[in-house]
Amino acid sequence: MSVAQRKLEILRKRAEFLSVASSGKKWVAPGFILQVGKPHESSDVIRYGLTASRKVGNAVTRNRARRRLRALAYKIMPHASGAHDYVLIARPSTPDCGWTDLENDLMKGLKRLKLWQD
Repeated sequence: MSVAQRKLEILRKRAEFLSVASSGKKWVAPGFILQVGKPHESSDVIRYGLTASRKVGNAVTRNRARRRLRALAYKIMPHASGAHDYVLIARPSTPDCGWTDLENDLMKGLKRLKLWQD
């Protein structure tokens, strides 16, 4: 299946977020933190979650950070391995980071973790 045809699915339950966090694999960038879950059966569906704590700012700022991370996930995550779950965590700099910086950081993180697929 081509990269453009891969579907994204959203993690919604707290237990799913905790299982991703327990794996210990993560990539820290200035604009966000990428956590990677333990490997499971590979599929064409890529599961990801978004989170922004109060440290990011007020409700308006947190929502803007989540919207930016969601758009980033739709653009870049189809290139990720389908054998893992992912969580993108907003940081206080997420709403103000340059868009290309966010894109480059996510691509670099996936490549460094050896999860990038063309």
